[in-house]
Amino acid sequence: MPTLGIARLLDAYFRRRLATAGLVEASVPLDGGTTTVHCWRFPPGADDVRPVLVLLHGFGPPATWQWRRQVGPLSRRFRLIVPDLLFFGGSGTAAPGARSEAHQAEAVAKLVAAVVPPGTRVSVAGTSYGGFVAYHMARLLGPAAVERVVIASSDLLKADADDRALLHRGGAECVEDVMLPRSPEQMQRLLQLAYHRRRRYTPGFVLRDLVQYLYSDKVEEKKELIRGITLGNKDKFQLTPLSQEVLVLWGEHDQIFPIEKAFQVARRLGANARLEVLKDTGHMPQEEDPKRFNEALLNFLLPASKSSL
Repeated sequence: MPTLGIARLLDAYFRRRLATAGLVEASVPLDGGTTTVHCWRFPPGADDVRPVLVLLHGFGPPATWQWRRQVGPLSRRFRLIVPDLLFFGGSGTAAPGARSEAHQAEAVAKLVAAVVPPGTRVSVAGTSYGGFVAYHMARLLGPAAVERVVIASSDLLKADADDRALLHRGGAECVEDVMLPRSPEQMQRLLQLAYHRRRRYTPGFVLRDLVQYLYSDKVEEKKELIRGITLGNKDKFQLTPLSQEVLVLWGEHDQIFPIEKAFQVARRLGANARLEVLKDTGHMPQEEDPKRFNEALLNFLLPASKSSL
């Protein structure tokens, strides 16, 4: 039975929101053309002194879906770079190597070097899986290149026990079944886990359309990304404090990464990290309460301004 194409219409609308915010779409070749990163970015060539902010999306839909409520307000104060991570949206690579969040961070760092004037410091904000990438990018480039870091809804201390708890909440046998839904039922459960205030019934044909449009591309590569996460593997990853100022931003009722992990992450990140909890939100506070989320970003990244969006 054919769908109504609701996901395609939403995608067009979300892309339009980024364009209206003044961002331009680009596909940037890296590594001699073996890697391509698709992104939305500030217009090149303009005489613009605003600071640069990189927004990194989480596992799931492309960047246009996950940052659509941020780009308008934030573009007034920042030159934005909003990439699709590798194997999401139009980004991908044929280069060999581990499919890890550290590998993603290297690609984002190369993208920034390709589109930002030399010597320009940037700030980076990542949500969920994007927070893993933001942490690695900040550690890779250091404070000389990355000024401030936002880790949103992102359990940098994720371990096997956390995955088992997630599977119990999600009624699934493996993490791939939670994060890569293949049926309307799995899609519905993921939405229930991601949003705290989700109460409306979603028709099956809409859920089926979302699965087909958002979760049918590069499935095997995304499974490799899940298996390649180094967090929780003591032989591959040790969480250490960052030299930069860090904001840990979390939804009070997060069911993907529960709120108690937020306090642990903030403590482990050291004296330069502070935690802000957004009440009455879940794993997607940037969508459930974009005004407070955006204000938290602005007040942290531009502390001198302290003005409402």
